[in-house]
Amino acid sequence: MAKKEEYLRKPEWLKIKLNTNENYTGLKKMMREKKLHTVCEEARCPNIHECWAVRKTATFMILGSVCTRACRFCAVKTGLPTELDLQEPERVAESVEQMGLKHAVITAVARDDLKDGGAQIFAETVREVRKRNPLCSIEVLPSDMNGNYEDLKTLMDAKPDILNHNIETVKRLTPRVRARATYERSLEFLRRAKEMNPSIPTKSSIMIGLGETKEEIIETMDDLRANNVDIMTIGQYLQPTKRHLKVQKYWSPEEFAELKEIALSKGFSHCEAGPLVRSSYHADEQVNAANKNVKAN
Repeated sequence: MAKKEEYLRKPEWLKIKLNTNENYTGLKKMMREKKLHTVCEEARCPNIHECWAVRKTATFMILGSVCTRACRFCAVKTGLPTELDLQEPERVAESVEQMGLKHAVITAVARDDLKDGGAQIFAETVREVRKRNPLCSIEVLPSDMNGNYEDLKTLMDAKPDILNHNIETVKRLTPRVRARATYERSLEFLRRAKEMNPSIPTKSSIMIGLGETKEEIIETMDDLRANNVDIMTIGQYLQPTKRHLKVQKYWSPEEFAELKEIALSKGFSHCEAGPLVRSSYHADEQVNAANKNVKAN
């Protein structure tokens, strides 16, 4: 008889309060009416109830809901996408306006099937959101675009307020965790974005609990800083389904607090670290704090 696979029990600090008030249901209804996708739903984010019900914020996921990559940590559907909706930028902009957002986060599935990786529609979404919502800051979270830096330039030319690209994990674990992406290419992507427009802050995120060591996390911090990344977020990896990588360790809130202090000592203008922190969690506060630190220095 095969031995039953063992899973780590979730600690108390990872319990999530569900909230399905009018903000939550109203936001969900609006997303469906406008045929929009959110990474909050597709990636099974643990903060969806807080963000939708309390903060009334969401991270828009454009270019469809099917990703061409199959990363072993991610719950977004994988396959060959069929969608390319040229009206999507306008609908995202209308939704940002309807929600009254002061900070909008726009991400996308990896579209390796498209010649430009979806860069043109991504850039158009930024322009449409800014046109309809001039006081709203815009954060973009693209894939590595297969290392095509002309596509990155297309996006940077739209002048988002912040460029976010996640390195996801430490160098040693990258081949096992990420599909097609490489650690070095993500670093180069972030470095080139900063070179294209030094005034736009760059940001990256790492999830921990996949078997990395503290020393490897610190090494990742050093690599990000060496490539002029301004903001870092650190969160706990949570296994979305039994088909995905298992959690190897639950890092404690105290350990996250220590990692945050180490990151700030490395020169990041802001670091958000905690068990439930995700790349776009409290993104508006992250950007405001980082801007204050930049002005102070």
